[in-house]
Amino acid sequence: MTTSTPRLDRSPPAFRADLARSIRLFRAFGKEQTDPDLFYGTLADDTVAQLRGYAERVGLGLAGATVLDVGGGMGYFSDALRASGARAVCVDVDAGEMAGRGDMPPGAVLGSALALPFATGCVDICFSSNVLEHVSEPEQMADEMVRVTRPGGLVYLSFTNWLSPHGGHETGPWWHYLGGHYAARRYERRLGRRPKNRYGDTLFAVSVAQVLRWARSRSDAEILTATPRYHPRWASWVVAVPGLREVMTWNLLLILRKRAGTSARRGRLVRTVANQTAATASMPRTCGA
Repeated sequence: MTTSTPRLDRSPPAFRADLARSIRLFRAFGKEQTDPDLFYGTLADDTVAQLRGYAERVGLGLAGATVLDVGGGMGYFSDALRASGARAVCVDVDAGEMAGRGDMPPGAVLGSALALPFATGCVDICFSSNVLEHVSEPEQMADEMVRVTRPGGLVYLSFTNWLSPHGGHETGPWWHYLGGHYAARRYERRLGRRPKNRYGDTLFAVSVAQVLRWARSRSDAEILTATPRYHPRWASWVVAVPGLREVMTWNLLLILRKRAGTSARRGRLVRTVANQTAATASMPRTCGA
């Protein structure tokens, strides 16, 4: 019998979707408004650990991977991705949002999620957290995420579905069930200011069923998982139950893998700010404008 010396593993601990993790995230969520650095930092670290697990299953490592953070705002997720060794680029349509921590995130690109300013098949992983419900055409954003991902690469797409308790974001919980416009008016009456997330303007009703329909219609990408993002692993069954999943999922996580053999022709690029050249300098040439 042959024995070997145990290998010293310095990698981060394996991601565990257990009840303790869910409680930790929901506690952090309660501090989103009062301590955004704590909330988004906690969520970003958890998300990158989660993404690493899915990437490793298909033979991708985050170290050295090119990751596009779609709608990345102030760059919390991009920061956590870079800390894991990824070459991350944050793209967002709102320059004010990106500068919310005082400075633009390193290598940030100004551009729309509905027409990503990158070439077809140029990133290893296309990532988006809680952005889909903020665009008027969610399927188009999802199409763009698949387009820029290389064959064999991953799409990580997570969003808050409308009928979940917090589908109305700060105008909830629950009140958006009486209508998105009503919830926004109630918020303004109570606090004397308009909500940041306004139904029909910066917040839209996206359902779990709608996104699953879109994913199943793709011939160029396969679904690796569709699961509640924040729930323990044993609660993933709720996504399979129509109706119930719209309330109980809270936040849907969809992981897709782009099929090998998919065309990787250069895609149409859109005009972006002048700093795009510097921002994409560290990315593969096919990502440049």
